Amino acid sequence: METHQAFFRFYEELNDFLPGYRKMAEFPYPFTGNPSVKDAIESIGVPHVEVDLILADGKSVGFAYKLRNNERISVYPVFETLDISDVQRLRASPLRDPKFILDVHLGRLAKYIRLCGFDGRYEKDLTDREIVAISLSQERIILTRDRGLLKAKNITHGLWIRSGKPVEQLREVMKRLDLVNKLQPFTRCMECNGEIVSIASEEIKQQLPERTKEFYMDFRRCTLCGRIYWEGSHFERMKKFLDNVILSVSGK
Repeated sequence: METHQAFFRFYEELNDFLPGYRKMAEFPYPFTGNPSVKDAIESIGVPHVEVDLILADGKSVGFAYKLRNNERISVYPVFETLDISDVQRLRASPLRDPKFILDVHLGRLAKYIRLCGFDGRYEKDLTDREIVAISLSQERIILTRDRGLLKAKNITHGLWIRSGKPVEQLREVMKRLDLVNKLQPFTRCMECNGEIVSIASEEIKQQLPERTKEFYMDFRRCTLCGRIYWEGSHFERMKKFLDNVILSVSGK
């Protein structure tokens, strides 16, 4: 069977998936038969959920587009802003109310996601197949350190987390998904992901330390696990932490 080639160029953070000699450069991709551009992209090592726009010789195409000999393929990441018209976006608009499911490596990030007020599901014993199924059935964005997980063909929303440091991971998610204006801090339980609601101190006074009852009047309780929250020193530390993260992401 005759061998053909197309010339690929990946942009911005998609280069994180490529070996050094392919980063920020055009390179040939040999192929036989009639492969789709999606199959080619994933065989190169880039998960399809990280891609939002493909140009074939300057024309916007979808994942099912079949490669042609000697054409140039430009591949752009999700959320990349481009000053071009008449393009074919490869997925629906980002989810209006972001919900997440995180893999086993991202336990600390799950707590930070909840601190920001987002629904962040995290269970240590979930398999990759279960994570994908939950993502699809509950419209959750998959956050993972395993790039292989994002290559499942039916995934629609997912991000490969580059950093191994939880604080940097939070910055990464907030920046790439443009979440700063969607934050609702302290509305989710960091421990179980339940919603936090206000509660009268009279209802929980038997559960409070004496000094807490003496110095605080406003309390909230998790509707799922019953954990009680008030604006003590821990609250102030978390607020300062979140303010610093927001500042670093927004660049203000």
